[in-house]
Amino acid sequence: MRVPHATFLEHAHRWNTFDKESIEFQYKVLERSGIGDEACVPAAKLEIEEVLFPIVEDLLTKQKINPKSIDILVTNCSLFSPTPSISSMIINKFGLRRNVKSFSLSGMGCSAGILSISLAEELLKVHKNSTALVLSMEAVSPNGYHGKVKSMLVSNVLFRMGGAAILLSNKRNDKKKAKYKLKHLVRTHMGFDDQAYKSVFQQSDEIGLTGVSLSKALLKVAAKALTANMSTLGPLVLPYSEQLRYAWSLLGRKIRGGTGIYVPNFKKAFEHFCIHAGGRAVIDALEENLKLDKLDAEASRMTLYRFGNTSSSSVWYELCYLEAKGRMKKGDRVWKIALGSGFKCDSAVWECISDIDPNEINAWSDRINLYPVEIPNMS
Repeated sequence: MRVPHATFLEHAHRWNTFDKESIEFQYKVLERSGIGDEACVPAAKLEIEEVLFPIVEDLLTKQKINPKSIDILVTNCSLFSPTPSISSMIINKFGLRRNVKSFSLSGMGCSAGILSISLAEELLKVHKNSTALVLSMEAVSPNGYHGKVKSMLVSNVLFRMGGAAILLSNKRNDKKKAKYKLKHLVRTHMGFDDQAYKSVFQQSDEIGLTGVSLSKALLKVAAKALTANMSTLGPLVLPYSEQLRYAWSLLGRKIRGGTGIYVPNFKKAFEHFCIHAGGRAVIDALEENLKLDKLDAEASRMTLYRFGNTSSSSVWYELCYLEAKGRMKKGDRVWKIALGSGFKCDSAVWECISDIDPNEINAWSDRINLYPVEIPNMS
């Protein structure tokens, strides 16, 4: 169900759980969030079924995959971990084999999509001639916060309904129909640092209402995590000229002092960027830190505007945007950057290995001609 700003405000009043200050605060955040009037929230409690069942059925039908040919199933949903598990719901609905290797990840935050790909990749290294189905989503309906703590109210505004289904294979015959090849995957965990660990934190307020708190240090924490992640990813993808300039700046800082370090030009390694659509401030910060231009971050901004923060699936909506715009070409490399609680920064590098048809139906097909749009800059 689409929730324009006016509808969000109307329902906030109708719930009778927020005081005037809490409602005004949420609406103020919403106006500045970069989220438009097309972002959705679930209309019922059966959110898992509403999101995952259609996209799995569509993917299997489009690829002509028999559900019983799925060897590995990985699902992720951070804040909702039902019994039976989400993977069991999929097995029951689509009739997967009794010996399918199934995993349900929870509590992994917005970076769980890339973490799920990482798990599937490791399993595919062990199990030859196999197909893996990866499902990423977040459950919005059971996790709304109805208290007054502002750091916990922000999540009500940012998160929206969405999900993604991905097929991975190590079968030789599948290469001819595959779109992308996974080249690198780098995971960085900052949980050893208390500030990072508590920057995105599920907790109860003074009257026992549970919500997810987003700390004011979040952007600072994200920058540190990204820097650490880049230091590992850089040598894998950057040309030697950029690596030498970075190393020289580090050496110069040790000799001469100061804080300035050369930020490598990752545009020499990638043609496209999919930055987690966590919020306008997150996209702004990563765009600035990586010295990207407006076009580089367009897919992220438009995904945030149309769909909101769909958590772990957001980078897949961004990839669909690039495909629908006709920008993804064979041989192009795309860097997916995901940030999540813990605190984690994860990178996945994909190479396009086929000719992408921009007219192929995806999440953006119905109105890609209307984008990009100019997003109001509310100060």
